[in-house]
Amino acid sequence: MKGQELSVRGPRLNVGQQAPDFRLVDNEFNPKTLGDFGRQVKLVSIVPSLDTGVCDAQTRRFNEELSGLPGAVAITVSVDLPFAQKRWCGAAGLEQAVTLSDHYDVSFGEAYGVLIEELRLLARAVLVLDQDNIIRYTEYLEEISSHPDYAAALKAVKELL
Repeated sequence: MKGQELSVRGPRLNVGQQAPDFRLVDNEFNPKTLGDFGRQVKLVSIVPSLDTGVCDAQTRRFNEELSGLPGAVAITVSVDLPFAQKRWCGAAGLEQAVTLSDHYDVSFGEAYGVLIEELRLLARAVLVLDQDNIIRYTEYLEEISSHPDYAAALKAVKELL
């Protein structure tokens, strides 16, 4: 983070692997699993906190780009509390955005290789899962304040539709 090395817990996932199932909570504290998204192509956008500039931009961009693509969904995961995620969605005018929280036990962060130990936040990453939840694209960013490669991630989604 800004040149300071941090410890990230969990294995980095690779293209071709089955995505681990997860149990997160939505803005109403309802549990959500990977299976809840059915056979849609899933762009899993992992961010440290929606209340930062890069995370805000990343979440807006993926939601806006995928909103018109039937069969695809953008899922944003952070450790923000569901209250904060709901507030952000309303303020951003993205009430339909899927934001899920890993605040309870950070099990998603460990399973997806993005849990920053020192901060108890998630490192920035983007994964694209096909209809069978096989990972078809990954980008784990080395610098937490960097933007992901939006074009590459969106191209991976569109190739699966």
